[in-house]
Amino acid sequence: MVDTRPLGRQPGSMRTVQRSVPAPAQLATAMARVPEGTQIELDLRLEAVMEGVLATGRARVDYEAECSRCLDPIQDTAEASFQELFRYPGEDGLGPEDTDTEDEEEDYYLEGELLDLEQVVRDAVVLTLPLSPLCREDCPGLCVECGVKLADAGPEHGHGEGIDPRWEALRNLGEEFGDR
Repeated sequence: MVDTRPLGRQPGSMRTVQRSVPAPAQLATAMARVPEGTQIELDLRLEAVMEGVLATGRARVDYEAECSRCLDPIQDTAEASFQELFRYPGEDGLGPEDTDTEDEEEDYYLEGELLDLEQVVRDAVVLTLPLSPLCREDCPGLCVECGVKLADAGPEHGHGEGIDPRWEALRNLGEEFGDR
């Protein structure tokens, strides 16, 4: 939660905030994740506008992954930018729970004088995490025959020119009936 009282609901007023917050649970894609409790560094710019508070920021966080080719562990940093308008509750006291239009369901609202950035930061960070992380751009991956890591096996690694076992029965038929 970020306090917006220093802005004073005066359009045009602005302040910057730097904050470090713990990562929530389940901040992940299929192959990359931010461990729960990892510190997310936030650089925020809060601007009061007529409708509410415009939050513009950048989130930096360390994540863990495994290479999508060789399955080696990876640790790296993701940086995500975001911008979201947090609306003031309506003049009649209506907030997000009192709206019934589809567009307003996607809006964010201030909670009193506080804005909750968790969902905005979560969405930005998850979209920044790699879907197919690589330990290096030219990672050769694993051998499809034996599963050895090809970067460690070297260029001499091979399994001969054996016949695919799925075709073995057809080869046996060819030998049995010969070429006529």
